[in-house]
Amino acid sequence: MTLPIHVQGAWFAGALLFILGLKGMSSPSTARRGIVWAGVGMGVAVLATFLIPGLRNLGLMLAALALGAAVAWVSGKRVKMTDMPQMVAIYNGMGGGAAAAIAAIEFARGDAHGPVLTALATLGALIGAVSFTGSCIAFAKLQGLMKRAVRLPAQNIVNLVLAALALVLGGVMVAAAPPRPELIYAFFVVALALGLVVTLPIGGADMPVVISLFNAFTGLAVGFEGYVLGNPALIIAGIVVGAAGTLLTQLMAKAMNRPLTNIIFTPISGAAQGGQAVEGTMKEVGPLDAAAMMRYAGKVIIVPGYGMAVAHAQHKVWEMAELLEEAGVEVKFAIHPVAGRMPGHMNVLLAEAGVPYDKIFDLQEINGEFPQADVALIIGANDVVNPVARTDKSSPIYGMPILDADKAHNVIVIKRGKGTGYSGVENALFYEDNCRMLYGDAQPVAGEIIGHLKSMG
Repeated sequence: MTLPIHVQGAWFAGALLFILGLKGMSSPSTARRGIVWAGVGMGVAVLATFLIPGLRNLGLMLAALALGAAVAWVSGKRVKMTDMPQMVAIYNGMGGGAAAAIAAIEFARGDAHGPVLTALATLGALIGAVSFTGSCIAFAKLQGLMKRAVRLPAQNIVNLVLAALALVLGGVMVAAAPPRPELIYAFFVVALALGLVVTLPIGGADMPVVISLFNAFTGLAVGFEGYVLGNPALIIAGIVVGAAGTLLTQLMAKAMNRPLTNIIFTPISGAAQGGQAVEGTMKEVGPLDAAAMMRYAGKVIIVPGYGMAVAHAQHKVWEMAELLEEAGVEVKFAIHPVAGRMPGHMNVLLAEAGVPYDKIFDLQEINGEFPQADVALIIGANDVVNPVARTDKSSPIYGMPILDADKAHNVIVIKRGKGTGYSGVENALFYEDNCRMLYGDAQPVAGEIIGHLKSMG
C-alpha cells in the first residue's frame, strides 16, 4: 500500500527530530532541549500513523497509548535520580519487547513475505527478545530484587548452545516462510531464554556496559521491524539509536579495557577471585580532620561513585564544594566512564545538584592533575580508583583504566563499610600511607564536614 504523502512527510519530519534530539543529548548543556526535540518527533510520528487510510483497531491503539502514557508519566515523576539506571534498563527492555512482539504478529499473520523481509523480521525478533529478557534481569539486579549474580554450570556452553539454536530456528523460519506456529513458539522461547541466561551472571561492575549494549540491541531491532512494516520513522530512529548505542558500548568497554566478549562470557560477578593479597591496615579519619585537610588545601579533586548515589548525597557534596571554593580552594570533579550503574550516571546526579559543567572532568582530562592535588576526596567509589588495575597482573580488573586518585598528596575515602566493590576485588588504595578512611553514609558525613567548614570561617 502506498502511503499518503502527508503521512510520509510527517514520518520524515519525526525522524529528523529524532536525529536532532540525539545530537542535542551529546552535551549536558543541550541535553534537555534534545530530549524535547526527540519527544516532539515521537509525537509527530505517532499522530501521523493515525492518518493512514483503512487503519483498524483504533480503540485498542488509543487505549494502549493512554495506558502507556499514564504509566510513563507517573513513573517519570516519581522515580528518584538514584533509580534512573533501572528505569533506563526497563525502558530498553520494553522497546526490545515491542519490536519482538511486532515480529511475532507479522509471523502469525503471514505478512512478512519473501526471504528478505522474513529474515529481517526474524533478526529483529531475536535481538528484541534478547534485549527484553536481558533488560528485565538488569532491572531486577539494579532494583535489588536479585541480590547476586547467578552463574550456571558450563555457563558459556549454555550461552553458545542457546545462541546457535536460536540462529538455526531463525534460519528454518526464513526457509519455511511463512513459518508454522509451533516453530514460531520454539524460536521465541529460545530467544527469550538466551537473553535471560546471558545476563544472569553479569554483576554490577559490568552493568553500565550491559545497559548500553541492550540499548543498541533495542535500536537495531526497532530498525529492522521498521523495514518490515515499511515505516521510515522506525527505520531511521532505530538505526540511529542502534548506532549510537553500539558506539557507546564500545567506548564503555574500552574504558574498562575489557573486550565485549569478556564482559559477556567472563563477567565480573561480584565474587572475583585472584589477585595478590593486600598488606597493611586501613587508617581512619574523623569529619573534623577531613574538613581541615580540605579547608587548608590548595586543590581538591572529588571522585563520586555509586555510594554517593545511594546516599542521595550529591546536593550536600556540592554545598561542601561551594564552601571550599569560597575559602579559596580549587575544586574539581573527576568522573570515571563506568562510575555508577549506567553511562553518565554521575554526570546526571551532579547536574541535578547544580554542579557547573566546567567543573566536571572525565578520566583523560583529570588524571594528570592528581599529583598536584592536595586532597582527593572519594565518595562511594571503589573499583575505578583501585591501583591494582595498574600493578597486579593477576587481578581480574588488571588493565582497566582508573582515576589516579592514589597519586594525590592525601586521599580521603567516604565509605559505609570495609567491604569490596562490585568486582569483589580488595582495594589497595585504602591501605596506602596517604589514604584515610571516613566511615559512614555519605550524606550525613558530608553534612558534618559542612558544619566544620562553616565553623572554620
